[in-house]
Amino acid sequence: MSTQHTIFWLRLVTLVGLCLPAAELAWRWYADELGPRPVTLATHSTGDWAVVFLLVSLAMTPARTLFDWMPLIHIRRRIGVAAALYAVAHLLIYVLDQKWNLLVVATEIVKRFYLTIGFAALLVLVALALTSTNGWQRRLKRNWKRLHWLVYPAVAVALVHFFIQSKVKIGEAAFAAGLFTWLMLWRVLPLRLRTSYAGLALLAVGATLLTVVFEASWYGLVNKIDPMRILLANLDPELAPRPAHKVLAVSLLVMVLVGLRRAASTLRTRRGAKSVSFERT
Repeated sequence: MSTQHTIFWLRLVTLVGLCLPAAELAWRWYADELGPRPVTLATHSTGDWAVVFLLVSLAMTPARTLFDWMPLIHIRRRIGVAAALYAVAHLLIYVLDQKWNLLVVATEIVKRFYLTIGFAALLVLVALALTSTNGWQRRLKRNWKRLHWLVYPAVAVALVHFFIQSKVKIGEAAFAAGLFTWLMLWRVLPLRLRTSYAGLALLAVGATLLTVVFEASWYGLVNKIDPMRILLANLDPELAPRPAHKVLAVSLLVMVLVGLRRAASTLRTRRGAKSVSFERT
């Protein structure tokens, strides 16, 4: 299959995958399968998917480098735009929950800190989505890259919003924060470590430990729970999996997949060399 065909099918599969959560949510809402509070569940679901797609979009750069597969760069933009669209849907469903009373919505956004920062992150994501086209890239030139660096603080703020909205059940928020930490640590590693197993091992340890710190700190500062209880919980197999365990599992999975990819590439190279040698003889 040619590179162009690969990119076409990759884009198509990505588009379908990005639409599936919205389609599934719409169907469940239509079929009255969202429980007694469908609007609340839909609000949380779209917000969760916005975070998921933000992390996936940020993962495209390391994935392209680690797996040495350039077509991945062609889907990063549309994943980021999808994240912004799910974030917009998150806000619109909240507005629906307030019976489209924009004055009440504006008052709540100003009054409640987690809504304020969530709305700020949304504005940044919308701005980045609108300026993600090639036309805007040509117009803004060097400023385009500077503008799109805002995605990193926007994701960080969105995760704080996620933590606050989660209240006591912060498992998913802590897991997302751990993955975001892995992605950011990868970007600050020296170039030679980004693709080495030693570097990936450091990322696994660092992201896992920081996830424990995030979880313990949040429970300690916000819920007034002794951080040692959280630290010990991460060592108790009966309480697994904790967010840090999931981050470690994802980190190890990345290492395994990179190893398999490189082994397959080496095997293809050897087969190609044998084939050339056979033809010459």
